[in-house]
Amino acid sequence: MSALSQTPADGAGRPREPRVWTEEALEVLRREARRSADTHLLHLQLPAFPGIDFYFKDEAAHPSGSLKHRLARSLFLYALCNGRLRPGQPVVDASSGSTAISEAWFARLLGIPFTAVMPACTAPRKVEAVEALGGRCDLVEDPGEVQARAQWHASRGACHLDQFGLAERATDWRGNNNIAESIIGQLEHEQHPEPAWIVCGAGTGGTSATIGRYLRYRGLHTQLCVAEPQGAGFALGWRSGNRNARALQPTVIEGIGRPCVEPGFLFEVVDDVVEVPDVQSIAAAWLLEELLGRRYGGSSGTNFVACLQLAGRLRTWGKRGAIVTLLCDRGERYEETLFDRTWLEGRGLDPAPELARLRASTTA
Repeated sequence: MSALSQTPADGAGRPREPRVWTEEALEVLRREARRSADTHLLHLQLPAFPGIDFYFKDEAAHPSGSLKHRLARSLFLYALCNGRLRPGQPVVDASSGSTAISEAWFARLLGIPFTAVMPACTAPRKVEAVEALGGRCDLVEDPGEVQARAQWHASRGACHLDQFGLAERATDWRGNNNIAESIIGQLEHEQHPEPAWIVCGAGTGGTSATIGRYLRYRGLHTQLCVAEPQGAGFALGWRSGNRNARALQPTVIEGIGRPCVEPGFLFEVVDDVVEVPDVQSIAAAWLLEELLGRRYGGSSGTNFVACLQLAGRLRTWGKRGAIVTLLCDRGERYEETLFDRTWLEGRGLDPAPELARLRASTTA
């Protein structure tokens, strides 16, 4: 339980001033950030790609288990510093899972009630994780309605953290140990300190915006690739320049592949987009477990497929270099879905042929 929730009043029993509570909440978040070590950058060389180094930023190592730990901290900081979050006020956000888990983790740290509005199809392990952290899950049958439902909670007094609307502006892209600064710093003494590519997915759009801006801020020639499920909204919008683009099909890869172009998506900082069929993403997640000895989620597989395609280009052009991508969340959250053969069969998905093809492509 947070010290904030244990001391709601001053010594005379009077409620503390909101400004005092905000200062104490910010200090709690600063202490948490100081306690948090940076995540590992794992190195891999594949026989099929001589002279090309693969690096995997293990964001699943965060205390709340995913890349979204950074975002959740930023969203709480943004809400506090903008005066949007008051003492005792509940918070709410719309999420397919990983952001909700991270937000629940920080809400517990601050002693604040938290509600996650999630699609009813969200992996059960993610729902359980939010509830284990003291959060409440409001499950919505239509995934397209989660944002409206979160706004409904906000209209009744909750502070809407609004990852889809605020991620791009809440994250400090110039420094403050953002993910781009961390990657470039960790590569400083590697053979290729300036990677050819950084690959990430697009959920809120905040990560790609942060990385793309930081690369330009530092004057680096590294290019940014967004890996998307096939037919997803951002991919279609980026190719056509249409911010009103809508996805052509749903995806089982949680956390990315939004049905529409979210406000935080910045087309201009992205150099390429690779679309990946769901079955390939799942197969690649299975292959990552073979290569790295740990299980990661489906979006990590999407990223890996894009990395292999980009490595193929470099090989064709006779170039050497490094490709960096993100391991977004823990694969244990998908044991009942993406790593369950019965669940996959029920959706007509068989990753075995793609797994064999991908395995061969890394060893040939």
